[in-house]
This record gives sequence, C-alpha cells and structure tokens, in this order.
Amino acid sequence: MYSLNEAVVYASYGVCVIEAIETHDFSGENIEYYVLRPVGDMRNKFYVPTSNSSLTEKMRKVYSKDEVEKLIDVMPDEDFIWIDNEIRRKEEYRHIIESGDRHQLVKLIKTLYIRRSELSKQHKKLRSADERFLSEAENILYDEFAYALEIPRDEVVGYIKKRIA
Repeated sequence: MYSLNEAVVYASYGVCVIEAIETHDFSGENIEYYVLRPVGDMRNKFYVPTSNSSLTEKMRKVYSKDEVEKLIDVMPDEDFIWIDNEIRRKEEYRHIIESGDRHQLVKLIKTLYIRRSELSKQHKKLRSADERFLSEAENILYDEFAYALEIPRDEVVGYIKKRIA
C-alpha cells in the first residue's frame, strides 16, 4: 500500500505523486482509488483502483538518489539487447517499456544509442519504431533520475556522462 504524497513511477507515464486516496463511483460501485498526478504535467490525473493488482503492479516507488547512482555506475557493464528480427525486437522492447524494469531500460537505451551510432557511420538512421522505443525508455528513466537527483530533466544525460567518466 502506498501513502498520500508518496512519489511513484506509474507504468510508462513517469513519476507521479499520490495526490489523494479517494473513494469514487465511476462504474456503479464505490471503489477506493489512488489519485496520481504526474510531476511533469499537472493537467493530467490518473485514478488507479487500490484493489486492482494488475494496475497497482504498474506502480513502483521512485528510486532514491543512492539507488539511481548505483544504477548509473553499472551502466557501462550492461549487456546489449539488439534483436535482428524486427517483429521480435518490437515485442521485446514493448515488454521492457511496459515492465518499467530499470536495468532493462538501461540496456534498451544503451543498445539503441550504439545502434544509432553504428548506423550513422553508414549514413543511415534507426527505424522509426526503434526511435520511439528509445524516446519512451529515456522519458521513463530520465524523469525518475531527475526527480531522485533533484536536477532538471535536461541535465540528466550530462550527469550520467560525468558520473561514468
């Protein structure tokens, strides 16, 4: 169970704060909901039923600064996860995005950065689906890093490079 004002990462939507825990009748019965407000977009709100385990499993506590720094420190050692078969690659990358597993997101970002670099040398570009996966993975991970490190989102990549160097 999460608490009021606690920061969580919700699915691929990024860091949210639990603004309230309320009971609502959206479908003919009173159900208790977590009311989540994305920190980067105060206009949106998500209602997650507290009793719906398939939805609450998509919520996880935001990493602490120490946890983020430990993850950054192991980034150079993470494996690549390139899959030549485009259909299988899309399935696997979609699964990684949906799972929100931070280590898998790091692998995905690292793989697509390197793939983009290799293609660039050949005057080619990543496929649009791969660019979307890269963008989604960066948004999920870097939003959490920015929140935990208490830095602006646009400083995250610089922070990572400096820490790894």
